[in-house]
Amino acid sequence: MKENKKDSAKKTWIQYGIFAAIAVVLYATGLHTEVIGFAQRGILATGLMNPDVKEMTVAENTGSDEVAAVDANKTKADFNFDLIDRDGNTVSLKELKGKVIFMNLWATWCPPCVAEMPSIDELHEEMGDEVAFVMLSLDDDFEKAKAFDKRKEYDLPIYTAANGVPRMYHSSAIPTTYVIDTKGNLVMTHNGMADYSHPDFKEFLNSLK
Repeated sequence: MKENKKDSAKKTWIQYGIFAAIAVVLYATGLHTEVIGFAQRGILATGLMNPDVKEMTVAENTGSDEVAAVDANKTKADFNFDLIDRDGNTVSLKELKGKVIFMNLWATWCPPCVAEMPSIDELHEEMGDEVAFVMLSLDDDFEKAKAFDKRKEYDLPIYTAANGVPRMYHSSAIPTTYVIDTKGNLVMTHNGMADYSHPDFKEFLNSLK
């Protein structure tokens, strides 16, 4: 009986040792972020994390008088913000004014960011000609963001901040996504990951044109 208990305990410690070794390797190589992100995609599939855009879509499609009243209560987006693109060019957010803007704050070390990225890539492929995408990397080293985008073959419009990020885009959580309409209104702020390839979200973006 004692021998069986010793064997069982030995097997348990061996299993713990294997799990610990795997964890160390994942953290040492930085792959833990992508492994966790991959697991979190299962949560995204439920749709529970998605922003509730149905009411916002209805508001955008109301009569002209009602639209004027709704617009008066909206927050104006801050366009005093310069970005640096993957080629080192400085771009002002002002240059995108008049377009629907999808701005996402993300980082390569953030599992939820990695989890939602495929849905953003799908959205970009479908609506990139109609919507301005600003994928704002919060990585200390912008090269990491560029390498990640290239390795994943996303080809997303990634940027880093050229100067201080306006206060209205400060967030205690990432990913955080902001949507600005063609009139310069900040119409959506969503903290946390989401499935942005969902038809409801595409309909919402279309309602802002």
